Amino acid sequence: MKVNDSEYFEAPGANVLVYSNWYDGLFSDSKISGIEIIQHGKRIATNGDVRLNDTPEQWDSIPTFIKRDVDAEKGAIRASLHYPEHKFNFSVKVTSTKEHLNISVHTDAPLPEELVNKAGFNLEFMPSAYFNKSFIADEATGTFPLYPSGPKEQNDLQAPTPLATAYHLVLAPEDAERRISIESKQQPIYLYDGRTKAQNGWFVARSMIPANKSGKVLEWSLNVSSIKDWQRSPIIAHSQVGYHPNQNKIAVLELDPKHVIGENLVSLLKIMPSGEKNAVLSKKPMDWGKYKRYQYAKFDFSAVRESGLYQLKYNDTITAPFRISRDIFSKAWHPTLDVFFPVQMDHVLVNEAYRVWHGASHLDDALQAPINQKHFDLYAQGPTTDTQFAPLEHVPGLNIGGWYDAGDYDIRTQSQYRAVLGLVEVWDQFAPKRDTTLVDYDRKFVDIHVPDGKPDILQQIEHGTLALIAQHRAFGRAINGIIVPNISQYTHLGDGITMTDNLVYNPTMTPLQADGKHSGVPDDRWVFTSRSSAVNFGSIAALSAAARALRDHNSELATEALNTAELAWQEERSHPPFLFHHGNTTGGRLDAEKLSAAAELLMSTGDEQYKQAINTLWPEVEAHFAQHIGTLVRLIPLMGDKYKHKIELLAKDYVNEGRHITQANPFNVTITEGGWAGNGRIIRDAIHHYYLVKAFPGLLEPDAVYDGLHYLYGTHPDSDISLVSNVGTVSKRVAYGMNRADFSFISGGVVPGILIIKPDLPENNEEWPFFWGQNEYVINIAASYIMLVHAANDLLNSSAE
Repeated sequence: MKVNDSEYFEAPGANVLVYSNWYDGLFSDSKISGIEIIQHGKRIATNGDVRLNDTPEQWDSIPTFIKRDVDAEKGAIRASLHYPEHKFNFSVKVTSTKEHLNISVHTDAPLPEELVNKAGFNLEFMPSAYFNKSFIADEATGTFPLYPSGPKEQNDLQAPTPLATAYHLVLAPEDAERRISIESKQQPIYLYDGRTKAQNGWFVARSMIPANKSGKVLEWSLNVSSIKDWQRSPIIAHSQVGYHPNQNKIAVLELDPKHVIGENLVSLLKIMPSGEKNAVLSKKPMDWGKYKRYQYAKFDFSAVRESGLYQLKYNDTITAPFRISRDIFSKAWHPTLDVFFPVQMDHVLVNEAYRVWHGASHLDDALQAPINQKHFDLYAQGPTTDTQFAPLEHVPGLNIGGWYDAGDYDIRTQSQYRAVLGLVEVWDQFAPKRDTTLVDYDRKFVDIHVPDGKPDILQQIEHGTLALIAQHRAFGRAINGIIVPNISQYTHLGDGITMTDNLVYNPTMTPLQADGKHSGVPDDRWVFTSRSSAVNFGSIAALSAAARALRDHNSELATEALNTAELAWQEERSHPPFLFHHGNTTGGRLDAEKLSAAAELLMSTGDEQYKQAINTLWPEVEAHFAQHIGTLVRLIPLMGDKYKHKIELLAKDYVNEGRHITQANPFNVTITEGGWAGNGRIIRDAIHHYYLVKAFPGLLEPDAVYDGLHYLYGTHPDSDISLVSNVGTVSKRVAYGMNRADFSFISGGVVPGILIIKPDLPENNEEWPFFWGQNEYVINIAASYIMLVHAANDLLNSSAE
């Protein structure tokens, strides 16, 4: 292996990254850090680092990164790190020899006494990469279990017992694509199954750092099997849902860097009732160039307009069938509204035929969060409660409405109001009357696939509004969110009703006492209430919007929502803003949330004061136009011709500067590169482009809308699967939802998408659900997705006319 221009070790079919990434996610351990192995196109190992646990969990200690030194000429990469709380400094060095990589750990001084028998060098292997495979540990042999078994050692760290102990460990010796050899001369290697401790654990190879030793304290020889002349199979990225006859149809080929297109052709095959496949178009793909580690080419089959069932073929690669049809997007949003949103509903039992998704959970909501608390999941409570409630006092009335935030079970207010806003936007523009779900609040009962005579989207808007209005009833304003207080509850996988006893906590009772309404078990969720004007403005926006949608569906709630929003607006304007900020639970930028509130109030009331507020916020409009396009365009009928002219000028600048499209990748969308993948941004941009296409004909081509939707449906890097579960022929089946421990999905859920593993690996893992940054369902993205499908369908139907 040699150090390449991207500063990682490379051989045919094998790469080893050395601290190219640093726990890039919301928590300390996101399985993206340290030494990582990419073998034959798949990242199969990560977190090669000095850790203080045999099988670390996501909140366990990690070292602090200091620097990284790369000497490509000598074939060496060295990272310097330390544990400041233990005053422990070390470095990890990786060097290349003819036969293997040499990994060594170096320290300036012996281990601190408190780290003896705790600090060791770990390398973690993704379990799904080794299912149905074996290992050799010195003379012993074994197979990797599909599911963990065996006890945990009952020590203070609750570690699993080792699967094997050896000085020479070989993983998957029978499989050249996955074979890894690790040899240690001095310290034994322990092989653990971290899933014994936590379902998201990995297989871990670990050697302990010896006491009373400094300098080079540990050394491994690592051999990563690589197949000579290996090339990654081509991927034909395309829409798994299909295409409307009138739109452009472009597939993107993702090819190994060594692949030579030559005279190879891409063929579009039409599938006949007999099973025969007729090539209706064959031509050489057009070279696009390199993006990240792969090369790309495009195949344009826009000229084919005949309805039917098709496949794409390039050499030995052939896609799943997809359709060309005029009704291609008419039902693509149904699973999201029919199943995903009902499944996420909190405080109700959700039934689907023979299956109960979950019971009526969290009916004991909620206890006032204690002061000066930093919660492990990005919530915090400041030095006061900012409410009339004492710490850990029960706050009545919060046990209604709301959705489970994502793959978790909390009520994150920012997610709630953004989901409500997204659903109201769909109703405002398209008013879909689809009814497939029964919602009965008297029985706290929801039944999927059972119509009740009411539009489902209004019932979902109502459910989100109930959670938001409950906060104002209890506190006179919005709060940051509601979440379980301890990690043992937070890591809960299964029916949400089993997270708590559903009885309000009474501190005068013992844990074994209960009277049917109260108990002595402090398992109730906490409500975090430090004042944030940004969150309050976001809630005001959603309540204002919901009032429009709910006028005929639930007039009493609609009236209360609008009155509450207007009173909250006046209250917020009467004092300097509260700027409490922590994590991602305290709202967006203050002026952005304020603009959203003013816009929704104007759309619901027509009151002149909100026009004035929008004009006052013009610096926000100009500085962040791209973020607000949809809102700003919808205000044109209410704001007048002068306003429209200013928006049109900003829109022209936006298009002329190329901010509507990116030349950085062949997919014509912005692919973000943070620890959370970028489908939310891609959907938002595409919706905004829809409004520009409609408001300013000729300014922007409709492809700027379709490209975003097709990206979700499979025209993206890494694979060609749809990133919306159960939408498209081949879609996400392994995702980070409440059923992730079963390696399953929720129909209609939308995942974050393709994560860029620095420096150059696009990744969306379909074998391992626990990558939240790639695979976690989020309610507000799901709402925006419904809007985008309607927008694309509207443009295509308009063009057809």
